[in-house]
Amino acid sequence: MLERWPESDESKAMLLEQVRAFAQKEIAPKAKHFDETGEFPTEIVKQLGEMGLMGMMVPEKWGGSDMDTVSYAMALAEIAEACASTAVIMSVNNSLYNAPVLKFGTDAQKEKFLKPVAQGRAVGCFALSEPGHGSDPAGLKLSAKKVQGGYQLKGTKNWITSGKEANYCLVFATLDPSLKHKGICAFIVDTKSKGFQVAKLEDKLGITASSTAQLFFDDVFVPEDARLGAEGEGFKIAMSTLDGGRIGIAAQAIGIASCAFEASKKFASEREQFGAPIAKLQAIQFFIADMATRLSAARLLTWNAAKRKDADLKFSKEAAMAKLFASEAAMWIATKAIQVHGGYGYTKEYVVERNFRDAKITEIYEGTSEIQRLVIAAQEFASL
Repeated sequence: MLERWPESDESKAMLLEQVRAFAQKEIAPKAKHFDETGEFPTEIVKQLGEMGLMGMMVPEKWGGSDMDTVSYAMALAEIAEACASTAVIMSVNNSLYNAPVLKFGTDAQKEKFLKPVAQGRAVGCFALSEPGHGSDPAGLKLSAKKVQGGYQLKGTKNWITSGKEANYCLVFATLDPSLKHKGICAFIVDTKSKGFQVAKLEDKLGITASSTAQLFFDDVFVPEDARLGAEGEGFKIAMSTLDGGRIGIAAQAIGIASCAFEASKKFASEREQFGAPIAKLQAIQFFIADMATRLSAARLLTWNAAKRKDADLKFSKEAAMAKLFASEAAMWIATKAIQVHGGYGYTKEYVVERNFRDAKITEIYEGTSEIQRLVIAAQEFASL
């Protein structure tokens, strides 16, 4: 299995075998059902928690399995190959919720808000985007008003993955919009709080079994001890969190692309035209060769970003590169996979149709491809 990644670690090989076996046996056969019904994979998420996959980079002390980012990326790609919806639930839990609470939270916050989520007994979500403020988080409008004992949150969040099912929501709000990024704070909100409401669920092109919600905060009270970090640190927390989250989305894109690639090889080997498998046709061989090359490059970029994160090196640019390339490779590979399948690829009977729909979102969420290019270019010019 490790031939997919430049690793020689026996423990990672065992993890990969275990996760792949589970994904292919338990998740892949149900993925079509989840896609068609939009049903949240509750039991599978519970099983992922029991396997330690919902808190992979969290120390055992706080309920996690204390693994590194490379292991996380490898495991997430296997889950995504079976079902992209399940993978994004796992990704948000690990990258966007657990990671910032672990990094910026107090011990009391980790005990209360991190441990149950890392163990898979609860689900976390990340609420940054707003109507009119997706790629411009410094301009968010959800307000945090200081009151006795804490804060009152008022406003709306959009495009929140797992927003319907989450038990805890990491919310970013501003004390004063005129302060821009300097006024932003991060809060951990119990979704059972009075005034918290799931207002709308999006009807999406792909990843349909993962809820994408609009959330209303109607004077939701958040106690002082549920603020994550200091006042005004919210923007820093959000940006550092997104760097790590991009590695997760790159891994998800790799999984989607891998599914489309493997399906294309199988179909090309079995489908006959002109008295021979279409795999004998040079046009098909060129498609497969280009798919394999882009998939390998995406894995290497993602592995490099994960390695740098594990080594405590700067990885913002590398994560952006991985997310940019892997997501665009996934969309390209899924498109060509349909071409390999011909008319069959345009039907829901074949998995490549779902791969095509699922791949598109990886170019959009956690920073569009255009935002990734801005991040990369800014760092390339930073030393000039």
